[in-house]
Amino acid sequence: MSELSGRTFLVTGANTGIGKETVRDLAGRGARVVIAGRSEEKNRAAIREIADQTGNTDLDWIPLDLGDLASVRQAAATFLASGEPLHVLINNAGLAGKRGMTPSGFELAFGTNHVGTFLLTELLRDHIVASGPGRIVNVASTGHYRAKGIDWNAVRRPSVTRTAFDEYCVSKLANVLHARELGRRLEGTGVTTYSLHPGAIASDVWREVPPGLRHVMKLFMKDTTQGAQTSLYCATSPDVAGETGLYYDDRKVKQPSRVVTDELAAELWERSEAWVAEAARP
Repeated sequence: MSELSGRTFLVTGANTGIGKETVRDLAGRGARVVIAGRSEEKNRAAIREIADQTGNTDLDWIPLDLGDLASVRQAAATFLASGEPLHVLINNAGLAGKRGMTPSGFELAFGTNHVGTFLLTELLRDHIVASGPGRIVNVASTGHYRAKGIDWNAVRRPSVTRTAFDEYCVSKLANVLHARELGRRLEGTGVTTYSLHPGAIASDVWREVPPGLRHVMKLFMKDTTQGAQTSLYCATSPDVAGETGLYYDDRKVKQPSRVVTDELAAELWERSEAWVAEAARP
């Protein structure tokens, strides 16, 4: 029997980059993996490639656009309708370097990287608890240290900075805060939570950065296989089974930014609940 046989993982943004390497490793260890993303063509191609390489055909995909909260609700409903258990949710999908607004009315990076992720997690949370023991893993970034806090008005407006990097950092701060508060709320349920920095990785998260700059940036980055290691550690290692709500870097617990407090985490949660409820009203 393979190490992860009988365990079901859902990984967002997994047809390329760190997410794809994460799925490749999980599949190689016998897990059932469902990937969630926008492109049917790319998702199916990734599944074929990974199945051919690992011999594991227990792979599937569901459509998901994190920037569109209606799509998030449909993706969760599709998974829940399958009736299968969910042991680990890896919130891997992320966007950086593009300005704008999401269809659901948030600054592009914040709406995609946090609000959509928050809603997906909430819709699947009870099912993960019922399937437990389980884990919820948020792929954040060391960029969260750059964020001085969250401007609640700015996250409802289009990106302001030229590269949208400051906005990206705020969204990654939100990922860390989300995992912290979620860990507190799930205490005693058998489901543990994690946020992490994967390293500076040459992945498709930078796809919207201008090509010349993107090429130079990637010269100094790790590859995607290296980038998946901390995600996999948080998602599967028995070493962290008793830990929850913490932030990891290079497979070690690390102190997050000083602005990561219980108070800010609780406020972000309350506002996020209100945002997704507002978006659901006709």
